[in-house]
Amino acid sequence: MKFTSKQVTTIIVSVAAVFIVMAVFTLVVGEDENESESTSTNTESSIPTDSGSSANTDSGTPAESGNGSAPNTKATQLDSTDYLAANKIIESDPYEELDELIGLKEVKKEVHDLANFVKVQKMREEQGLKVPKISYHLVFTGSPGTGKTTVARIVARIYKDLGILEKGHLVETDRSGLVAEYVGQTAMKTNAIVDSAIGGVLFIDEAYALVPEYAGNDYGQEAISTLLKRMEDDRDKLVVIIAGYTNEMKRFIDANPGLQSRFNRYINFPDYSAEELFLIFEMQAKKNQYQLNAEAADYLRERLDYVVKHKTRNFGNGRYSRNLFEKSIQNQANRLSSAINPTSEMLSELTKEDIEKAISSTK
Repeated sequence: MKFTSKQVTTIIVSVAAVFIVMAVFTLVVGEDENESESTSTNTESSIPTDSGSSANTDSGTPAESGNGSAPNTKATQLDSTDYLAANKIIESDPYEELDELIGLKEVKKEVHDLANFVKVQKMREEQGLKVPKISYHLVFTGSPGTGKTTVARIVARIYKDLGILEKGHLVETDRSGLVAEYVGQTAMKTNAIVDSAIGGVLFIDEAYALVPEYAGNDYGQEAISTLLKRMEDDRDKLVVIIAGYTNEMKRFIDANPGLQSRFNRYINFPDYSAEELFLIFEMQAKKNQYQLNAEAADYLRERLDYVVKHKTRNFGNGRYSRNLFEKSIQNQANRLSSAINPTSEMLSELTKEDIEKAISSTK
Protein backbone atom coordinates (compact mmCIF):
# COMPACT_ATOMS: atom_id res chain seq x y z
CA MET A 1 0.00 0.00 0.00
CA LYS A 2 1.38 3.36 -1.09
CA PHE A 3 1.04 6.56 0.97
CA THR A 4 1.00 9.95 -0.49
CA SER A 5 3.43 12.50 0.89
CA LYS A 6 0.54 14.26 2.57
CA GLN A 7 -0.52 11.03 4.36
CA VAL A 8 3.05 10.34 5.50
CA THR A 9 3.32 13.82 6.95
CA THR A 10 0.02 13.35 8.79
CA ILE A 11 1.18 10.02 10.28
CA ILE A 12 4.51 11.48 11.43
CA VAL A 13 2.78 14.46 13.08
CA SER A 14 0.27 12.15 14.84
CA VAL A 15 2.97 9.85 16.21
CA ALA A 16 5.01 12.83 17.40
CA ALA A 17 1.95 14.26 19.11
CA VAL A 18 1.38 10.96 20.94
CA PHE A 19 4.98 10.91 22.21
CA ILE A 20 4.73 14.52 23.37
CA VAL A 21 1.50 13.83 25.28
CA MET A 22 3.06 10.76 26.96
CA ALA A 23 6.16 12.73 27.93
CA VAL A 24 4.09 15.52 29.48
CA PHE A 25 1.95 13.01 31.38
CA THR A 26 5.04 11.23 32.74
CA LEU A 27 6.53 14.53 33.88
CA VAL A 28 3.37 15.62 35.68
CA VAL A 29 2.89 12.28 37.42
CA GLY A 30 6.54 12.24 38.49
CA GLU A 31 6.22 15.68 40.08
CA ASP A 32 3.06 14.66 41.92
CA GLU A 33 4.80 11.58 43.33
CA ASN A 34 7.81 13.61 44.42
CA GLU A 35 5.57 16.14 46.11
CA SER A 36 3.69 13.34 47.87
CA GLU A 37 6.94 11.76 49.08
CA SER A 38 8.22 15.15 50.25
CA THR A 39 5.01 15.79 52.16
CA SER A 40 5.20 12.36 53.74
CA THR A 41 8.82 12.92 54.74
CA ASN A 42 8.07 16.32 56.25
CA THR A 43 5.14 14.91 58.15
CA GLU A 44 7.19 12.06 59.58
CA SER A 45 10.05 14.35 60.57
CA SER A 46 7.65 16.56 62.51
CA ILE A 47 6.53 13.69 64.73
CA PRO A 48 8.44 13.92 68.04
CA THR A 49 10.30 10.82 69.11
CA ASP A 50 10.85 9.37 72.53
CA SER A 51 14.03 10.82 74.04
CA GLY A 52 14.37 8.53 77.02
CA SER A 53 13.65 9.99 80.45
CA SER A 54 12.56 13.32 79.03
CA ALA A 55 9.91 11.96 76.70
CA ASN A 56 8.28 15.08 75.29
CA THR A 57 5.95 13.37 72.84
CA ASP A 58 2.30 13.56 72.00
CA SER A 59 0.23 11.66 74.48
CA GLY A 60 -2.45 10.73 72.00
CA THR A 61 -5.15 11.99 74.34
CA PRO A 62 -8.32 10.24 73.18
CA ALA A 63 -11.21 12.21 71.79
CA GLU A 64 -14.69 11.67 73.14
CA SER A 65 -15.90 8.33 71.81
CA GLY A 66 -19.35 8.42 73.26
CA ASN A 67 -19.07 5.13 75.14
CA GLY A 68 -16.56 6.09 77.84
CA SER A 69 -13.79 4.01 76.30
CA ALA A 70 -10.69 5.31 74.62
CA PRO A 71 -9.93 4.85 70.92
CA ASN A 72 -6.70 3.19 69.80
CA THR A 73 -3.94 5.63 70.82
CA LYS A 74 -0.17 5.59 71.19
CA ALA A 75 -0.22 4.92 74.89
CA THR A 76 3.55 4.58 75.14
CA GLN A 77 4.08 8.27 74.39
CA LEU A 78 4.12 10.82 77.19
CA ASP A 79 2.67 14.28 77.27
CA SER A 80 4.63 17.01 79.03
CA THR A 81 1.91 17.08 81.69
CA ASP A 82 2.55 13.44 82.59
CA TYR A 83 5.71 14.21 84.49
CA LEU A 84 6.90 17.20 86.43
CA ALA A 85 10.56 16.83 85.66
CA ALA A 86 13.03 14.44 84.13
CA ASN A 87 16.19 15.80 85.64
CA LYS A 88 19.57 15.70 83.97
CA ILE A 89 22.31 14.03 85.95
CA ILE A 90 24.43 16.51 87.91
CA GLU A 91 28.15 15.77 88.16
CA SER A 92 28.83 17.35 91.57
CA ASP A 93 29.44 15.18 94.64
CA PRO A 94 25.98 14.14 95.91
CA TYR A 95 27.25 13.53 99.45
CA GLU A 96 28.67 17.05 99.70
CA GLU A 97 25.51 18.50 98.22
CA LEU A 98 23.46 16.64 100.83
CA ASP A 99 25.61 17.95 103.69
CA GLU A 100 25.37 21.53 102.40
CA LEU A 101 21.57 21.58 102.62
CA ILE A 102 20.20 23.88 105.30
CA GLY A 103 18.64 22.05 108.24
CA LEU A 104 17.40 18.46 107.72
CA LYS A 105 19.88 17.04 110.24
CA GLU A 106 18.01 13.76 110.76
CA VAL A 107 17.28 13.40 107.05
CA LYS A 108 20.98 13.69 106.24
CA LYS A 109 21.80 11.09 108.89
CA GLU A 110 19.21 8.67 107.49
CA VAL A 111 20.58 8.99 103.95
CA HIS A 112 24.20 8.58 105.11
CA ASP A 113 23.19 5.55 107.21
CA LEU A 114 21.50 3.98 104.18
CA ALA A 115 24.55 4.63 101.99
CA ASN A 116 26.88 3.12 104.60
CA PHE A 117 24.67 0.04 104.94
CA VAL A 118 24.65 -0.52 101.18
CA LYS A 119 28.44 -0.12 100.96
CA VAL A 120 29.06 -2.74 103.63
CA GLN A 121 26.58 -5.19 102.12
CA LYS A 122 28.38 -4.93 98.80
CA MET A 123 31.67 -5.65 100.59
CA ARG A 124 30.08 -8.73 102.17
CA GLU A 125 28.80 -9.86 98.78
CA GLU A 126 32.29 -9.52 97.26
CA GLN A 127 33.64 -11.71 100.08
CA GLY A 128 31.03 -14.38 99.42
CA LEU A 129 29.08 -13.69 102.62
CA LYS A 130 25.32 -13.75 102.88
CA VAL A 131 23.60 -10.46 102.13
CA PRO A 132 20.08 -9.73 103.42
CA LYS A 133 17.50 -8.65 100.90
CA ILE A 134 17.45 -4.85 100.76
CA SER A 135 14.62 -2.62 99.60
CA TYR A 136 15.94 0.62 98.11
CA HIS A 137 12.48 2.14 97.73
CA LEU A 138 11.75 5.01 100.11
CA VAL A 139 8.84 6.89 101.66
CA PHE A 140 9.41 10.61 102.28
CA THR A 141 6.90 12.13 104.69
CA GLY A 142 6.41 15.76 105.59
CA SER A 143 4.84 19.07 104.65
CA PRO A 144 5.30 20.84 101.30
CA GLY A 145 8.57 22.68 100.72
CA THR A 146 10.67 20.67 103.20
CA GLY A 147 13.24 19.45 100.66
CA LYS A 148 11.79 16.07 99.67
CA THR A 149 12.30 16.50 95.94
CA THR A 150 15.80 17.95 96.40
CA VAL A 151 16.87 15.01 98.56
CA ALA A 152 15.28 12.55 96.11
CA ARG A 153 17.51 13.92 93.34
CA ILE A 154 20.55 13.52 95.57
CA VAL A 155 19.57 9.97 96.57
CA ALA A 156 19.26 9.03 92.89
CA ARG A 157 22.87 10.09 92.32
CA ILE A 158 24.05 8.37 95.50
CA TYR A 159 22.40 5.16 94.30
CA LYS A 160 24.29 5.49 91.02
CA ASP A 161 27.54 6.03 92.94
CA LEU A 162 26.84 2.86 94.94
CA GLY A 163 26.19 0.85 91.79
CA ILE A 164 22.51 0.33 92.51
CA LEU A 165 21.34 2.32 89.48
CA GLU A 166 22.92 2.69 86.06
CA LYS A 167 21.90 6.28 85.22
CA GLY A 168 20.98 7.97 88.48
CA HIS A 169 18.46 10.37 86.96
CA LEU A 170 15.15 11.27 88.58
CA VAL A 171 11.73 11.42 86.95
CA GLU A 172 9.17 13.30 89.01
CA THR A 173 5.45 12.74 88.55
CA ASP A 174 2.14 12.68 90.43
CA ARG A 175 -1.34 11.18 90.08
CA SER A 176 -2.06 13.05 86.83
CA GLY A 177 1.00 11.48 85.22
CA LEU A 178 -0.04 7.94 86.11
CA VAL A 179 -3.85 7.83 85.94
CA ALA A 180 -5.75 8.20 82.66
CA GLU A 181 -9.34 9.24 82.04
CA TYR A 182 -10.42 6.12 80.19
CA VAL A 183 -10.76 2.41 80.96
CA GLY A 184 -7.64 0.48 79.98
CA GLN A 185 -5.39 3.51 79.52
CA THR A 186 -4.01 3.88 83.07
CA ALA A 187 -1.79 0.79 82.89
CA MET A 188 -0.25 1.96 79.62
CA LYS A 189 0.26 5.48 80.93
CA THR A 190 1.88 4.21 84.12
CA ASN A 191 4.14 1.85 82.16
CA ALA A 192 5.28 4.73 79.96
CA ILE A 193 6.31 6.78 82.99
CA VAL A 194 8.10 3.81 84.52
CA ASP A 195 9.94 3.20 81.24
CA SER A 196 11.27 6.76 81.33
CA ALA A 197 12.64 6.18 84.85
CA ILE A 198 14.44 2.88 84.19
CA GLY A 199 18.01 3.15 85.45
CA GLY A 200 17.03 5.89 87.86
CA VAL A 201 14.47 6.98 90.44
CA LEU A 202 10.75 7.49 89.92
CA PHE A 203 9.59 10.13 92.40
CA ILE A 204 5.82 10.23 92.97
CA ASP A 205 4.76 13.38 94.80
CA GLU A 206 1.52 13.36 96.80
CA ALA A 207 1.33 9.62 96.13
CA TYR A 208 -1.62 9.23 98.51
CA ALA A 209 -3.78 10.88 95.81
CA LEU A 210 -3.66 7.56 93.95
CA VAL A 211 -6.08 6.26 96.57
CA PRO A 212 -8.51 9.08 97.41
CA GLU A 213 -9.93 8.67 100.88
CA TYR A 214 -13.57 8.78 99.78
CA ALA A 215 -13.28 7.50 96.21
CA GLY A 216 -15.29 4.60 94.85
CA ASN A 217 -14.26 2.97 91.58
CA ASP A 218 -11.06 4.89 90.93
CA TYR A 219 -8.38 4.20 88.31
CA GLY A 220 -5.68 4.93 90.88
CA GLN A 221 -5.79 1.29 91.99
CA GLU A 222 -4.91 0.21 88.46
CA ALA A 223 -1.90 2.55 88.54
CA ILE A 224 -0.76 1.05 91.86
CA SER A 225 -1.12 -2.53 90.59
CA THR A 226 0.85 -1.69 87.45
CA LEU A 227 3.53 0.09 89.47
CA LEU A 228 3.93 -2.82 91.90
CA LYS A 229 4.34 -5.27 89.03
CA ARG A 230 6.99 -3.10 87.39
CA MET A 231 8.82 -2.69 90.71
CA GLU A 232 9.07 -6.48 90.85
CA ASP A 233 9.88 -7.04 87.17
CA ASP A 234 12.49 -4.24 87.09
CA ARG A 235 13.71 -4.50 90.68
CA ASP A 236 17.37 -4.26 89.57
CA LYS A 237 16.78 -1.24 87.34
CA LEU A 238 14.26 0.95 89.15
CA VAL A 239 13.89 2.68 92.52
CA VAL A 240 10.63 4.35 93.54
CA ILE A 241 10.37 7.13 96.10
CA ILE A 242 6.89 8.19 97.17
CA ALA A 243 6.21 11.38 99.12
CA GLY A 244 3.45 13.32 100.86
CA TYR A 245 1.91 14.39 104.15
CA THR A 246 2.71 12.00 107.01
CA ASN A 247 -0.83 10.86 107.92
CA GLU A 248 -1.99 10.60 104.32
CA MET A 249 1.02 8.51 103.36
CA LYS A 250 0.40 6.13 106.27
CA ARG A 251 -3.19 5.67 105.09
CA PHE A 252 -1.97 5.13 101.54
CA ILE A 253 0.60 2.47 102.47
CA ASP A 254 -1.79 0.69 104.83
CA ALA A 255 -4.40 0.43 102.06
CA ASN A 256 -2.38 -2.07 100.04
CA PRO A 257 -0.35 -5.07 101.33
CA GLY A 258 1.88 -4.85 98.25
CA LEU A 259 2.89 -1.32 99.17
CA GLN A 260 3.58 -2.35 102.76
CA SER A 261 6.01 -5.06 101.67
CA ARG A 262 7.94 -2.88 99.24
CA PHE A 263 8.08 0.39 101.17
CA ASN A 264 9.53 -0.23 104.60
CA ARG A 265 12.05 2.59 104.93
CA TYR A 266 10.61 5.96 105.96
CA ILE A 267 12.38 9.32 106.17
CA ASN A 268 10.52 12.19 107.81
CA PHE A 269 11.15 15.78 106.72
CA PRO A 270 10.40 18.27 109.54
CA ASP A 271 9.16 21.79 108.95
CA TYR A 272 11.86 24.46 108.83
CA SER A 273 12.42 26.73 111.83
CA ALA A 274 12.31 30.52 111.46
CA GLU A 275 16.12 30.63 111.60
CA GLU A 276 16.43 27.99 108.87
CA LEU A 277 14.00 29.93 106.67
CA PHE A 278 16.15 33.04 107.19
CA LEU A 279 19.26 31.06 106.17
CA ILE A 280 17.49 29.80 103.04
CA PHE A 281 16.61 33.39 102.11
CA GLU A 282 20.16 34.52 102.84
CA MET A 283 21.61 31.67 100.77
CA GLN A 284 19.44 32.66 97.80
CA ALA A 285 20.59 36.25 98.18
CA LYS A 286 24.31 35.39 98.29
CA LYS A 287 23.99 33.01 95.36
CA ASN A 288 22.53 35.84 93.27
CA GLN A 289 24.83 38.59 94.63
CA TYR A 290 22.30 40.36 96.83
CA GLN A 291 22.60 41.22 100.51
CA LEU A 292 20.27 42.40 103.25
CA ASN A 293 21.18 45.57 105.08
CA ALA A 294 21.08 45.37 108.90
CA GLU A 295 17.58 46.83 109.22
CA ALA A 296 16.18 44.48 106.58
CA ALA A 297 17.84 41.45 108.19
CA ASP A 298 16.40 42.23 111.63
CA TYR A 299 12.96 42.81 110.15
CA LEU A 300 13.06 39.58 108.13
CA ARG A 301 14.02 37.50 111.19
CA GLU A 302 11.17 39.04 113.17
CA ARG A 303 8.58 38.42 110.46
CA LEU A 304 9.70 34.86 109.78
CA ASP A 305 9.40 34.09 113.47
CA TYR A 306 5.83 35.39 113.40
CA VAL A 307 4.99 33.47 110.19
CA VAL A 308 6.27 30.16 111.60
CA LYS A 309 4.29 30.57 114.82
CA HIS A 310 1.08 31.24 112.87
CA LYS A 311 1.59 28.91 109.89
CA THR A 312 -1.20 26.76 108.48
CA ARG A 313 -1.00 23.15 107.33
CA ASN A 314 -0.30 24.26 103.76
CA PHE A 315 2.61 26.54 104.66
CA GLY A 316 5.30 26.37 101.96
CA ASN A 317 8.39 26.15 104.21
CA GLY A 318 11.52 26.50 102.04
CA ARG A 319 9.36 27.39 99.06
CA TYR A 320 8.00 30.31 101.09
CA SER A 321 11.52 31.69 101.60
CA ARG A 322 12.40 31.31 97.93
CA ASN A 323 9.21 33.06 96.84
CA LEU A 324 9.87 35.79 99.39
CA PHE A 325 13.33 36.35 97.93
CA GLU A 326 12.02 36.55 94.36
CA LYS A 327 9.42 39.14 95.31
CA SER A 328 11.97 41.11 97.34
CA ILE A 329 14.31 41.53 94.39
CA GLN A 330 11.33 42.48 92.22
CA ASN A 331 10.47 45.19 94.74
CA GLN A 332 14.08 46.35 94.70
CA ALA A 333 13.96 46.56 90.91
CA ASN A 334 10.82 48.70 91.06
CA ARG A 335 12.45 50.95 93.66
CA LEU A 336 15.60 51.47 91.58
CA SER A 337 14.03 51.62 88.14
CA SER A 338 14.02 55.44 88.15
CA ALA A 339 17.40 55.84 89.83
CA ILE A 340 20.11 57.59 87.82
CA ASN A 341 23.40 55.69 87.63
CA PRO A 342 22.81 53.42 90.66
CA THR A 343 25.99 52.01 92.21
CA SER A 344 26.75 48.29 92.51
CA GLU A 345 26.07 48.60 96.24
CA MET A 346 22.60 49.99 95.53
CA LEU A 347 21.92 47.26 93.00
CA SER A 348 22.94 44.59 95.51
CA GLU A 349 21.23 45.90 98.63
CA LEU A 350 17.82 44.69 99.84
CA THR A 351 16.06 47.06 102.23
CA LYS A 352 13.35 46.72 104.85
CA GLU A 353 10.95 48.31 102.37
CA ASP A 354 11.66 45.56 99.82
CA ILE A 355 11.04 42.86 102.45
CA GLU A 356 7.87 44.47 103.80
CA LYS A 357 6.20 44.56 100.40
CA ALA A 358 7.29 40.99 99.68
CA ILE A 359 5.88 39.62 102.93
CA SER A 360 2.55 41.33 102.39
CA SER A 361 2.10 39.53 99.06
CA THR A 362 3.66 36.12 99.81
CA LYS A 363 1.63 33.18 101.10
